[in-house]
Amino acid sequence: MMHRYKINEAKSCLLDKYIAFIGDSRIRQLFYSFVKIINPQFKEEGNKHENIHFEDKIASVKVDFLWHPEVNGSMKRCIKVWTEDSVAKPHVIVAGAATWSIKIHNGSSEALSQYKMNITSIAPLLEKLARSSAVYWVLQDPVYEEILSENRKMLTNEKIDAYNEAAVSILNSSTRNSKSNVKIFSVSKLIAQETIMESLDGLHLPESSRETIAMILMNVYCNKILKPVDGSCCQPRPPLTLIQKLAACFFIFSIFGYVILGIINRNAHRKNKLCPDLESGEEKKNIINIPMSPLEILLQSFCKLGLIMAYFYMCDRANLFMKENKFYTHSSFFIPIIYILVLGIFYNENTKETKVLNREQTDEWKGWMQLVILIYHISGASTFLPVYMHIRVLVAAYLFQTGYGHFSYFWIKGDFGIHRVCQVLFRLNFLVVVLCIVMDRPYQFYYFVPLVTVWFTIIYITLALWPQIIQKKANGNCFWHFCLLLKLAFLLLCICFLAYSQVVFHGMLFAFTYLALQKRQVLSEGKGEPLFSNKVSNCLLFISVVSFLTYSIWASSCKNKAECNELHPLVSVVQILAFILIRNIPGYARSVYSSFFAWFGKISLELFICQYHIWLAADTRGILVLIPGNPMLNIIVSTFIFVCVAHEISQITNDLAQILIPTDNTSLLKRLACIAMFFCGLLLLSSIQDKSRH
Repeated sequence: MMHRYKINEAKSCLLDKYIAFIGDSRIRQLFYSFVKIINPQFKEEGNKHENIHFEDKIASVKVDFLWHPEVNGSMKRCIKVWTEDSVAKPHVIVAGAATWSIKIHNGSSEALSQYKMNITSIAPLLEKLARSSAVYWVLQDPVYEEILSENRKMLTNEKIDAYNEAAVSILNSSTRNSKSNVKIFSVSKLIAQETIMESLDGLHLPESSRETIAMILMNVYCNKILKPVDGSCCQPRPPLTLIQKLAACFFIFSIFGYVILGIINRNAHRKNKLCPDLESGEEKKNIINIPMSPLEILLQSFCKLGLIMAYFYMCDRANLFMKENKFYTHSSFFIPIIYILVLGIFYNENTKETKVLNREQTDEWKGWMQLVILIYHISGASTFLPVYMHIRVLVAAYLFQTGYGHFSYFWIKGDFGIHRVCQVLFRLNFLVVVLCIVMDRPYQFYYFVPLVTVWFTIIYITLALWPQIIQKKANGNCFWHFCLLLKLAFLLLCICFLAYSQVVFHGMLFAFTYLALQKRQVLSEGKGEPLFSNKVSNCLLFISVVSFLTYSIWASSCKNKAECNELHPLVSVVQILAFILIRNIPGYARSVYSSFFAWFGKISLELFICQYHIWLAADTRGILVLIPGNPMLNIIVSTFIFVCVAHEISQITNDLAQILIPTDNTSLLKRLACIAMFFCGLLLLSSIQDKSRH
């Protein structure tokens, strides 16, 4: 993966640095492209066959191009000066030349022999400089022979390859019994093989190719200094933190504990496996299955989780697998969308109940939204503004469901107990907390989980505070309904004052309105029945379809992301409500659901979080490559593993929630005290780590 360095990043990396480019016109082009990363306004002007100087005095960055088109005595003298102790050495040296030697000597074999002799004399000097500076020898790019001018016809790819082979052979053998410190920069040659046909003169690369080469050169030098997450080359693996080491020990002990406990239980079961039948004098099998103890379930869960976390670490921290940049095309986004849509329609079943937003339907809704978001992330579709705006609606729809679901539960059940709160918070945050520890990432990095956690807390506090108003208490009493609306109005006021999104509030308000209408039997929720009378249903359906399409047309016509984002919180609820009505007003649509989408909906949270490290890579900025050279097979294999892991983590979270969150309040408070101590210790270790890093 290649990190796109911005101006301030480049200046930060090259602060107080001196970079020297030495060579011919091709090296001069690379010099210009490199300097334009630091200063895009730098112009390509001046005498082409002279030295060119650039300096940014504010950042104290100096970049020089030194005109030495041949590997000869002149280049040797220039390099030799830098080897003297009294002279300031460049921190980075980029050198390369050959085409002038071929051109001047008409491609003679004597010129190649002289080139070998000259580069042999220069190699020890470059090696000496490479002990304290970064030295790169740029291999010669191929040419496009068909459009070369007459005075360059002697430049053939065959001769260029011979010169490159000579340079590589001599520079790699310049030190005895050790690897050369001079780095061969071959990427320019590889890029030229694909793009030289776009050259205007057959010799020099097009500007876009030069920019890419310069950016790669910046990555090669700066990645180990700035350590960008999406720059996967040329930087060492980050060292394990103390917290990561402790986590590894914990999982290893869990695995050993589970194995030892399994052996003990197996031996105990083996003794009781055969019991004598006193009447027949024979032995018969004891077919009683002994259920797993809570300790066994706990150790088994941590054992599986430890193996899964090891896979996470190997995929996105250990530099074991390759990563690649995303490149968006319309087909890479829309073809998978069509494919999953067909699968979703094909696998459909009847719902157990036909209420609005019943459990199967909300799972289906979460499932197809999550699949669309996954395709959006892996295809890099955020660069296409209409798709970006529609995906923002899907994220808003998740928040709408958060408001709708939690309000409905508290309103109907009236369960404000600490057990319910702990269950929800555990299921939301368990995986993220583990990943923060294992992957050394801050909690806010997994932004969606903190977001829904905060909103759940706000909903709980709003409804739990005095006066506690629930459906049973407010039944048939308009006063309590009015009081609840006042609480919701106060919440809306706070949301608007703090400039938060109102989507969760809209979900709560929709839930209140729907449940009130349901209680008064205004809605027809029988199987196959429209939600309202035919006339009202048809009218609402028409308005919903128009509203849905209006938002899509507006989102597709967006020209500026910032302006559209400003309006999005206000208008996104229109498309969400339109979808709900379209999905629920017709009785036949409300009576069926897609079991395919619903299955993914049940693990949507795990899918959203796991994608960061084992499907995508570099914290979602790239794509994980398990199988290089075969993108289709790679995506199939990585997706299969990713979905299986997400499903397994969902099961582990459910199992641990049953054990770690007891129903008894006394035991639960003790567990919470232990968890509080754990997080205090974690924060203490984290602060110690931060101090040691700085």
